[in-house]
Amino acid sequence: MARTHAAAFTQSRPWSAAEFADLLDSPLTFAIGDARCFALVRVIADEAELLTIATHPAHQRQGLARQVMQDWQDLARTRSATEAFLEVAADNTAAQALYQACGFATCGTRPGYYARKGAAPVDAVLMRCSLR
Repeated sequence: MARTHAAAFTQSRPWSAAEFADLLDSPLTFAIGDARCFALVRVIADEAELLTIATHPAHQRQGLARQVMQDWQDLARTRSATEAFLEVAADNTAAQALYQACGFATCGTRPGYYARKGAAPVDAVLMRCSLR
């Protein structure tokens, strides 16, 4: 996961293998997908949060992210989640389009949330989706 994340996240700091392992130590967190494309999700009570999703650049534009989005939402429902949340960089319009196509809508912003190397921080767009 760390290798795919590093290949996909070139504007911000990718997560390390140790960070993925720490998150996956929790029974509330699960990963779905494979080395080409995966999502990491946490379900607490009736809320699912997409912690990260990454598609290796060699496998983009193949529908993998859309399938992984559907798969993690389905699995979150089996864990009693009725709502899903995520945050995405305001300058990541491709990801925002994917999330909108998967039923997510903007519900807020976090100003200056994402640090950028040699550039001003970028806002996080908060999005939510009903899983009912």
